Parts: sequence; C-alpha cells; structure tokens
Amino acid sequence: MVDPVLELRRFFDAGGPVLWLIFGVATVLWSLIIERYWYHMRIFPREFAELCSRWKSQPGSDVKTVDMLLRRDVSRIRQRLDAHLAMIRTLIAVCPLLGLLGTVTGMIHVFETISFLGTGNPRAMAAGVSMATIPTMAGLVVALSGFVFSIRLQRGGRQKGSKLRDELLKKLQQCPVHSLKP
Repeated sequence: MVDPVLELRRFFDAGGPVLWLIFGVATVLWSLIIERYWYHMRIFPREFAELCSRWKSQPGSDVKTVDMLLRRDVSRIRQRLDAHLAMIRTLIAVCPLLGLLGTVTGMIHVFETISFLGTGNPRAMAAGVSMATIPTMAGLVVALSGFVFSIRLQRGGRQKGSKLRDELLKKLQQCPVHSLKP
C-alpha cells in the first residue's frame, strides 16, 4: 500500500524549495477564493434581503436624493462583491512566475551536476530536471484553476450587482411615495 503522505513528501522534495513557495501562494489564493464564494452564497443573500426591505420602507424624498442613495447602496454592495478580486488576480499572475523561478533553479542544479560529475550520471541530472519541471507544472495548474474561478466570481458579482439595482428600482416603483423611473 502506498502511503499518500510519503508520496506527497517525495513530490515536494523532487520539486525543490520553490514548490513550497507555490504551495503557500496556492493556499492563500484558494483561501481567498473560498471566502469569496462563501460571501456570494451565504452573506450576500442576507445583505440583499436587508437592503431590499430597507428600501421598501424608505421614506419619500426628492428623486435626486433617492437616486443618489440608491447608487450609494448599490456601489457599496458591488464593492463587497468584488472584494479581494484584485489580490486573487495578483496571486494568479505570480504562480507562473514562481514556476519559472523553479525552472531556472532546477536548470542551475542540472548545470552544477554536469560541471561536477559530467554527463555520465543521468540519475543526478534527473533530480535537477524534476526540480525544473515540477514547479513549472504546479505554477501553471494553480494559475489556470484560479483563473477559472476568479472569472466566475467576477461575472457573478456583476450579475448580482445588476440584479440588486433592478430589484431596488422595482421596490421603489411599487412604493406609492416614489415615482422614480429606471
């Protein structure tokens, strides 16, 4: 039976120290992505309902003030929906660069091995090649998977922000005090 922890340790050892750095960045990246999904699925619906109920009973005032308050509330919610997206995109951009760093350090290891032992020891050179390719692969996998989810978060935030604005305008038009048009 293969011990998964031992296999994981071998993988990280073969990838070199840069792989640990990519793992750290991936952990932060996925923590932020999970937090954003938690917000979109659990917290945003509550905030949406609270805002809609508050606007349903909004006291009447002039159209300009109501429009300004509506824009303010929608803008605040959109900012919350888009929170951490810039950091997520930055971490996504860093991952392939760290993979490239792993490639360079692995190739330096290969060249050092060749300079000390010559080309007659392929096993010694294989460690450097692993150190060169594994971080590159890991950096690209983390970046591509993170990119897919960041795009989904961004699109979901835009859709929810538009839906919020439309819903608030509908609530205002239903209220007899307001005659605001979209």
